[in-house]
Amino acid sequence: MNAMPNRTESFTDWRDRLPVLSAGRHTVRQLQPSDASTLLAMLATEEVSRFISPPPTTVEGFERFIAWTLREQAAGTYACFAVVPDGYDCAVGLIQVRALDSRFTIAEWGFAIGVPFWGTGLFQEAAEAVVDFAIETLGVHRLEARAAAVNARGNGALRKLGASPEAVLRKSFKRDGVYHDQVLWAIIDIEWSQRRPAVETISIH
Repeated sequence: MNAMPNRTESFTDWRDRLPVLSAGRHTVRQLQPSDASTLLAMLATEEVSRFISPPPTTVEGFERFIAWTLREQAAGTYACFAVVPDGYDCAVGLIQVRALDSRFTIAEWGFAIGVPFWGTGLFQEAAEAVVDFAIETLGVHRLEARAAAVNARGNGALRKLGASPEAVLRKSFKRDGVYHDQVLWAIIDIEWSQRRPAVETISIH
């Protein structure tokens, strides 16, 4: 009989360094300081930033953000992946997962992708890889996401992934002095495992 995988070992590994995940033809990996300039160019635009918390406005700001993600990762409460398209070596977006309880069984995730890559399928493949990682490696049972109700693209992407809309959080997101409703979405581990196989994970040496 094969031994069951040791989830504690998985937890220790990812805190030190996130694995590289295969996302179709693309790659999802740990953020690096060299990603700061492309993230600034891709995420600090009005089209991207209007539905998320304000991103940094300078390269230095993104470098500080990346350093912060690594500290939170080492603490075991957060993981932030860079989304790297096929043929690129720097990030054009990111997907983050944050623990909502002490055991990382309930988590919230968020994402942002540069406008040139909207509608290309990049997000779908990268998001599936990160959801697999959250469930299979982090042990997440329930993965939540919030999207502004007026963000048709973001809500459509979550629906396409198989997330379920559960509630409307009234006036829960403030942007530029205006409060917006948000839709609360959730993915449950058993439902996810029934609809697709786990993603291939490539360890970094």
